[in-house]
Amino acid sequence: MTSHSASPLSGRRAFILGGTGGIGLEIARSLGLRGASLDVHGRDAAKLEAAREGFRVLGVEADGSAFPLHSLEDARPLWARAARADIVVASWGPFLQKPLHETTAEEWETTAIFDLALPGALVSAALPGMRARRWGRFLLLGGTRTDGIRGFRTNAAYAAAKTVLGTLAKSIALGYARDGIAALVLCPGFVRTEYLSPEALENLADKTPAGRLTDPRVFGDLAADLVSRDPPLWNGAVVSADEGLEAW
Repeated sequence: MTSHSASPLSGRRAFILGGTGGIGLEIARSLGLRGASLDVHGRDAAKLEAAREGFRVLGVEADGSAFPLHSLEDARPLWARAARADIVVASWGPFLQKPLHETTAEEWETTAIFDLALPGALVSAALPGMRARRWGRFLLLGGTRTDGIRGFRTNAAYAAAKTVLGTLAKSIALGYARDGIAALVLCPGFVRTEYLSPEALENLADKTPAGRLTDPRVFGDLAADLVSRDPPLWNGAVVSADEGLEAW
C-alpha cells in the first residue's frame, strides 16, 4: 500500500463527476496518488467497480456510485456529495457534433444542462462547505479549443457551453479567492481514450502537430499537479493543454 502522509492532497476529499473512464478516470487516479480520498460518480456500475479495484491496487481510498443522468433532477443526489468535497472535478459532459442548422431545441437544452448548468450546480453546492473549511478547488474540463471565443462549424452548441465555463471559473476566483478557493478550466486537445474508435484515433492523430494523441495518464497527472499547487497562481485561468493543436 502507498503511504500518502506527506502527499500534497493528504486529508482532502475529491468528488469526480465522470471519474470511471477516459480523462476523468486518470484525473481521479492522479488525485488519489497525491493523497486525496475519492468519491467517484459514473454512469456504468461495472466500470465503477473496475475503477475502484484499480484504485485499491494503488492504495487509494475510493467510494462512489453509478447511475445515468438524463436530467438535472437525476443529479440531485450529487449535490450533497459535492458539498462534502474539498476538490470538485467536472469531467463529464455530452459531446454534440452537429452544424447549427441541424441542432434541435432538445439538443440545445441537453447540452446547456449537462455541459454548463450541471458543473455550475456542483459549484454552488460545494461552495458553502469550502468557505467554512477555508479551502477548495474546482477543476472544470473545457472542450478542445474552447479557451477563447471562436467559431465552430460542426459543434457550436457544445463549444458555446464549454467556453462559458471560463466565466464560471473567473467568477469563482473573483468572489472566493479570499476564502482559499480556486477554480481552473483545463481544455484538452485530442486525448487517447476508450471512447474513440480506431478510425477516429487515426484521423485525429493526423490533425495534431505531434502526429499522435495525448496520453490520458499524462493529462491526468497535469491536472492533479495543478490542483495540488498552493498557492494556486492559476486561479481563474482557462488553460489550453492540447500540445500545440491550436497552432496546427
